Amino acid sequence: MTAVARVHISLLEIRPAIWRRVEVPTSITLKQLHDVIQAVFGWQDYHLFEFEAAAQRYGIPDEEFDLGKPVREARNIRLATLIDRGVTTLDYTYDFGDGWQHRLEIEAVEERPGDSALPKLLGGARHGPPEDVGGPPGYEAFLEAVADPDHEEHDDVLTWCGGAFEPEDMEAEAIERRLAVIARRLSADNKRRRDKA
Repeated sequence: MTAVARVHISLLEIRPAIWRRVEVPTSITLKQLHDVIQAVFGWQDYHLFEFEAAAQRYGIPDEEFDLGKPVREARNIRLATLIDRGVTTLDYTYDFGDGWQHRLEIEAVEERPGDSALPKLLGGARHGPPEDVGGPPGYEAFLEAVADPDHEEHDDVLTWCGGAFEPEDMEAEAIERRLAVIARRLSADNKRRRDKA
């Protein structure tokens, strides 16, 4: 049996809301959950990240960014461990410069037979902001420039983001392709763990 968590992920400080709902095995580490978040929002994993749950921080320990509370290694803790401790909500920050804050809500956990192809996208809304756009205020300015062909920065921002940007299009197929890569990696990791046991 495989324990599967249904997780709702919201990008905070953005209206209308940008969100995703995914299923993940509870056996994944927080580092692997970070990879899932990167995949579903289209982030490029260029920057540091951090989870916070039950007054504890998880990420990549770095004394420069300690801020008085130690950061535990995200690759060393599994989502199942937090769920077993009663955690149902996690906060996730990506790119401390842009400050993209997310809220993760564990909506349900269920046991399923066999190894499902996880992670899996269940739903969502809107395109994730481009990398390095400047956080929520920068994204708002970016959307204004994209939407107005007469805006003085319209052509520049379209060139910068690769030519086109449709804020209402979540690009589900691209997300599913990225999640499939993670699913294959998780499956290989699980096989190695079973072989060692």
